[in-house]
Amino acid sequence: MQDNITSLLKAIADPTRREIFHALVVAATSLPIMQVATNFNISRQGVTKHIKILENAGLVTITAQGRERFCAATPAPLREIDKWISTYDKFWNNSLNNLESFLDKS
Repeated sequence: MQDNITSLLKAIADPTRREIFHALVVAATSLPIMQVATNFNISRQGVTKHIKILENAGLVTITAQGRERFCAATPAPLREIDKWISTYDKFWNNSLNNLESFLDKS
């Protein structure tokens, strides 16, 4: 089983999935999958596959209302990536500060 960060990174690695996710975030509401699909030059089934990958990563929720399926963005899981990246951000900031101190002494 993939860890959460791997699943999230794989989900957002594809530009089409990023565009779908962005469209859902901007909409700030649930949209019918059919409406989302009209914005892309791929089949509805292709869009549905992308949405399913986003759902598996926890970035999208899908609900059914009658025959229609609606999807909404859930960006909260991206905080996990932010936390992971911040570790390296701190590392590089410390390293650059140490380098700056060293160069100032030279």
